[in-house]
Amino acid sequence: MWIAWALAGVAAGAAGIAASELAAGLLPGFPSLVIAVGTQVIALQPPGAKDFMVTLFGTNDKLALNVFIVAVALIVAAGVGLLARRHGGAATMVIVGFGIVGFAAAAEESDVTVSVALASALLAAGVAYGALSALITLARLDEQPPALGRTAARSAPGPIPWTRRRFLIGSGGLLGAAAIGGGIGRLLLDRQHPAQAPGSVPAIPTHQTVAALAADQSLDAPDISPLVTPAATFYRTDTELLIPQVDASTWQLSVTGMVDHPLTFTYAQLLTMPLFDQYVTIACVSNEVGGDLVGNALWTGVHLKSVLAQAGVQTGATQIVGKSTDGFTVGFPTSWAMDPSREPMIAVGMNGAPLPPVHGYPARLIVPGLYGYVSATKWLAEINLTTREAFDGYWVPLGWAKDGPILTQSRIDHPQDGADLAAGPVVIDGIAWAPDRGIQGVEISVDGGAWQPAQLARAISKTTWVQWMLTWQAAAGQHVIEVRATDGTGTVQTADETPPAPDGARGHMRISVTVS
Repeated sequence: MWIAWALAGVAAGAAGIAASELAAGLLPGFPSLVIAVGTQVIALQPPGAKDFMVTLFGTNDKLALNVFIVAVALIVAAGVGLLARRHGGAATMVIVGFGIVGFAAAAEESDVTVSVALASALLAAGVAYGALSALITLARLDEQPPALGRTAARSAPGPIPWTRRRFLIGSGGLLGAAAIGGGIGRLLLDRQHPAQAPGSVPAIPTHQTVAALAADQSLDAPDISPLVTPAATFYRTDTELLIPQVDASTWQLSVTGMVDHPLTFTYAQLLTMPLFDQYVTIACVSNEVGGDLVGNALWTGVHLKSVLAQAGVQTGATQIVGKSTDGFTVGFPTSWAMDPSREPMIAVGMNGAPLPPVHGYPARLIVPGLYGYVSATKWLAEINLTTREAFDGYWVPLGWAKDGPILTQSRIDHPQDGADLAAGPVVIDGIAWAPDRGIQGVEISVDGGAWQPAQLARAISKTTWVQWMLTWQAAAGQHVIEVRATDGTGTVQTADETPPAPDGARGHMRISVTVS
């Protein structure tokens, strides 16, 4: 039957993928073809793809991409199995073609040599071809005409013929082995790329710290976002499918371009420079109104202005470009960084500890007031001074705005949308942010009624979010609760709605609750 041939293709394709994953997990430096292809998909994505994926899957967008690549590969593998029934040569050519695609993707990885990429592709294609050949043999045996005089016996109800049982056992066993082998390989691969820093990371030296947080800077409200977001739950958006593991002992940061004195720093040299702490709220431009792609942390680092002063920024250098170890780039105005009211930094620490790998170890840029896609380069390798016209950061050609100031936003943390509440006093709470303008007021409206001022905690600074709360006397019925903020300049958060692309989502967060 045709389904047996499709099953043979799926099992063979799964075996090839699993071989690549297992080899990548067992052999450091050996590429996962799924990761390699996914990286190229990200690099070649059309405008709007990032916003679409984040809207659908949030911070699980990378997992979704991995699953999609495997699913597409297995669907094609099923077609290869069907093709092999009549055209074995053509099926072989498709397998070879997939091997070439895998080789080309792996060869584009910055840390993979051509020979290793070729070995990975040959392994996956060879395992897939061998598995398909073996399963095809069993499938053909099952399709052979029965011996003379045994037609009735074969067609009569009874046990599954031995050849068919062997095929089902072989294909099912191969699928199971592929799932286990591929899962083990991915687990080992993830362990090679941990999110948290190893214990051998140098401690951050003694430096200029900020005052301890005071009691009046946070509110005692149910389920409100913590004033400082733990590193383990801080949002992550970047273009990496595996967390880069940068060796600080060999890492260097270069300051290049339109400067009088090009500079190069090692990690040890960076740690000897004057360090300081500051709380800064950063946000992703893909964050929907009321979304969770925003976080507030205590960052430790070096004054970017001091580094630029050492380098000597030339007249006409209107853009600062941050480049990551993986080639990712951002660009923001030099004038923004040089504004006396801001303290952009080369961050080496987060919440009192060295940066975790997932958040950019050994160093990243933190630029108050700008969305991360134009400023917050993780795994920083180079700071290049150039002009605004000469260069566009990674996301700009993909349809995102060249300038990315963070918009004034507010969020309701409690109650949840769709909640069932008891009549009487109900605490409504949440956070609001407008770095680096600060928040001077938050208001709540119920069912389109008058705006009521909420209580604000004392903000840490203009660069951070602030907690707010309001006690509402809830009456029975269905209600819509809406929030808006006013930033430090007196600008009220707009109710006009826009999608995240190209420069951030606008509008008021609204939730519906039922009171009984």
